[in-house]
Amino acid sequence: MLLLPTTGEVWEGVRIMKILVLNCGSSSIKYALYNMDDQSVITSGGIEKIGLPDSFITIKLNGEKFRMERPIEEHTAGVQFIFEVLTTGDHAVLKSLNELDAVGHRMVHGGEKFNKSVILTPEVMEAFAECNDLAPLHNPANIKGVNAVKALLPDIPQVGVFDTAFHQTMPDYAYMYALPYELYKKYGVRRYGFHGTSHRYVSQRVCEYLGIKPEGSRIITCHVGNGASIAAVKDGKCVDTSMGLTPLEGLMMGTRSGDIDAGAVTFLMDKLNLDTKGISNLLNKQSGLAGVSGGSSDFRDILKGIEEGNDRARLAKEMYTYRIKKYIAQYAAAMGGVDVILFTGGAGENQWEVREGATKGLEYMGVKVDPEKNHAIRAKEAIISTEDSKVTVCVIPTDEELMIAKDTMALVK
Repeated sequence: MLLLPTTGEVWEGVRIMKILVLNCGSSSIKYALYNMDDQSVITSGGIEKIGLPDSFITIKLNGEKFRMERPIEEHTAGVQFIFEVLTTGDHAVLKSLNELDAVGHRMVHGGEKFNKSVILTPEVMEAFAECNDLAPLHNPANIKGVNAVKALLPDIPQVGVFDTAFHQTMPDYAYMYALPYELYKKYGVRRYGFHGTSHRYVSQRVCEYLGIKPEGSRIITCHVGNGASIAAVKDGKCVDTSMGLTPLEGLMMGTRSGDIDAGAVTFLMDKLNLDTKGISNLLNKQSGLAGVSGGSSDFRDILKGIEEGNDRARLAKEMYTYRIKKYIAQYAAAMGGVDVILFTGGAGENQWEVREGATKGLEYMGVKVDPEKNHAIRAKEAIISTEDSKVTVCVIPTDEELMIAKDTMALVK
């Protein structure tokens, strides 16, 4: 039974601010509940396989992980299930939904309409829906999540944090494609970039960690994992990024091809008799690490394959790290140098092999990575460059959900 709002939680006369962060995909909903007094995660989890008979929710609480199965036909039912888990049963952490102060949403594609996080008003949602053509799989799912919360808690403030917003500071010569200009004006065809919330978080956090100011700093943020992108951040603002109109452009990824000659795309369409949906499926879901290796998109499996003598796994790894290194060099050139290179994301935080491959050969730029430090670091903040390295190389674990929660608190407080 869902507990409807009654009274908020008060501790020693001070109300504890709690914010729920939702990340709604086409068939999934990830969530995290924050105590914003100390920015700690109270509980988190996610629903998977929405619309399928074997849908389920996972719950992370007090260092333990739980799973509950239930048929969840659509997103409103999924959000209601999350609300039930938060307020009732063995894993409840709220006495009622009234303890929630706001809900923050990850919104994927804001086009040129949004360059910062905003309160989700009807006017904002209408403008966001106009960007659906740019992200037909992601934006409608984000809208479903917002509508689901509104149906259950019509008066709670909701905030949208856009993946594309951080990259809106790019100059026109960096985001424009060399296509007829009318296509940009009519259809908005340009580079937008993604993973913006992550790039914003780690570029700010690394300055705090190193005790430097964003102003005057040239930082290259490498968010590398199954999805991967790089951003050039100068004076705290993004001046270039590797993903484009869609998340397909740029680096080689788990199942995405990354950069590819457009002529090769039309060639394959003719040879394989593929329509636009077919070529999109090939480039987005059958390429990358999985396509080259002929196996998994998980970098850990690639490394295991290399140990077993799989030459295609070796090729996949070298292509993956080589492309990261090329983009690092490009962005150093774009900014007139680089002061900090940081790695984040699943592979960036956990795989020393990725960091080593992506920085080896950059010594001419003043990049020196300490092998011992690099090998020892997994998923924690650390400097992995040598003391005499002219460029500081770091590992900074990302926290997109916390960034969303902080933006939400700033807008509703």
